[in-house]
Amino acid sequence: MIFIAVKFTVRPERSEEWLSLVDDFTQATRQEPGNVFFEWSRSVDTPNQFVLLEAFASSAAGETHVGSEHFKTAMAWMPEVIAKTPEIINVEVPGEGWSQMAELTPA
Repeated sequence: MIFIAVKFTVRPERSEEWLSLVDDFTQATRQEPGNVFFEWSRSVDTPNQFVLLEAFASSAAGETHVGSEHFKTAMAWMPEVIAKTPEIINVEVPGEGWSQMAELTPA
């Protein structure tokens, strides 16, 4: 599985609309064959920073994603909204998705 984490620092004046702006991109990516997950979170410390956690079943699925029209469309408009170049971690990991944490369960 290809696991990717990306930190997007958005221009402060655009941060409240970020999740709406990426909604079409998010929904289209989630529909791609080979997409395992595509999830956004917002930093509690830096309100204009968003973290995208995404995974693809294979390198081929990741390459298909980068070649998709919705990816190209998002990359075209994002430079006008981000405040700095996104930071990324892109690694291949064993498994097929999320596993349960062994050290903690609900009471």
